[in-house]
Amino acid sequence: MDSRLEAVRDTVLARNPGEKEFHQAVIEVFESLGPVHDRHPEFLEGAVLERLCEPERQIIFRVPWTDDAGRVHVNRGFRVEFNSALGPYKGGLRFHPSVYLGIVKFLGFEQIFKNALTGMPIGGGKGGSDFDPRGRSDAEIMRFCQSFMTELYRHIGEYTDVPAGDIGVGGREIGYLFGQYKRITNRYESGVLTGKGISWGGSLVRPEATGYGTVIFAQEMLKTRGASFDGQRVVVSGSGNVAIHAIAKAQSLGATVVACSDSAGYIVDEAGIDVALLSQIKEVERGRLTDYAARRPGASHVAGGSVWDVTGTVALPCATQNELDGDAAAKLVSNGLIAVAEGANMPSTREAVSVFQDAGILFGPGKAANAGGVATSALEMQQNASRDSWSFEHTEQRLTEIMVGIHDRCAATAEEYGAPGNYVVGANIGGFVKVADAMLAQGLI
Repeated sequence: MDSRLEAVRDTVLARNPGEKEFHQAVIEVFESLGPVHDRHPEFLEGAVLERLCEPERQIIFRVPWTDDAGRVHVNRGFRVEFNSALGPYKGGLRFHPSVYLGIVKFLGFEQIFKNALTGMPIGGGKGGSDFDPRGRSDAEIMRFCQSFMTELYRHIGEYTDVPAGDIGVGGREIGYLFGQYKRITNRYESGVLTGKGISWGGSLVRPEATGYGTVIFAQEMLKTRGASFDGQRVVVSGSGNVAIHAIAKAQSLGATVVACSDSAGYIVDEAGIDVALLSQIKEVERGRLTDYAARRPGASHVAGGSVWDVTGTVALPCATQNELDGDAAAKLVSNGLIAVAEGANMPSTREAVSVFQDAGILFGPGKAANAGGVATSALEMQQNASRDSWSFEHTEQRLTEIMVGIHDRCAATAEEYGAPGNYVVGANIGGFVKVADAMLAQGLI
């Protein structure tokens, strides 16, 4: 790391004790930025990094709700509005027991760069709760979402902060949240949330966008080496929305996706994952991968273990942060891996990223590779603002253009700053410079 940035890093870490995921995200970005400050001393003089690492606003609130038996529960809600230099805060809500302030801040910090790379006028933010929706009835989830929005509504708006979904927050939850917002404010403000239902202001392609975009980015990386997804053997972690649509897109491009995972283990299906069956089990029935193995001839389920033990040429980590460590990365490389694109946020540890880069593996970091979701959310905001609705084909084409543009921007920036082929450097510098320029132009904010 550049010595000029070490003092800033140390201050950030000291001011945010115990937030290891946020520390990891900050250090990873700082390690790329030395060359930027050689060319732009005004960023140091203007304390841009110090300001960028301090959220503009951090909101923590109580979320009381009752279960179906009438028992009262209390969860904690968060919204971190990190940076609005490029537009209203934009980023998802995560409902998962692991959520605490450090997780939300790491996600919000990453979102600043991701949103900048899309080229869309959106800032960075994130939110969520330590509420666990698994095993809860629709009525319980509705009551929780209504309580959550009863506080959150006063902090959001189409020109202020526009949440969306993330882990544990899909179309059902967005519907309950939007209904409560409308009920409290007496406004049908479509642009206040994205990921809405198609019949009431949502965008076609939004459910598919993160998974599709990850594969599109990976395809562009493969092209730089004269390859494509055609004939690749692909391993995917996760089996939720992002993973399912990444599997579908990769197989539509000629790949065979042979494995995916959930919290209880993973499945191997040498014939290629049956996307329709997987989607039925995971998204409609809310079942487990053991159900897939029981209903799919030739598929097998491995309890526990790591999906990264499965041999593949392309890896798409689409589950959660730090799921792929250095040992798993080394095993993938020894098994013939050629490319990784992150569908989740920071799923690879710093050790894993080093293994991939040292081995010359194409590596697409999440802030670039999984930006398709937020990009399509911004397209949903455009449609809401114009009272318009676009076709699936038109929206998918716009998504493709954005993802190709992100790839090219990262590649060109890495080349410009002396790190050809390093998409981590390209994404960090490309996003940072765009935001830093806007921050300086707007004065001391």
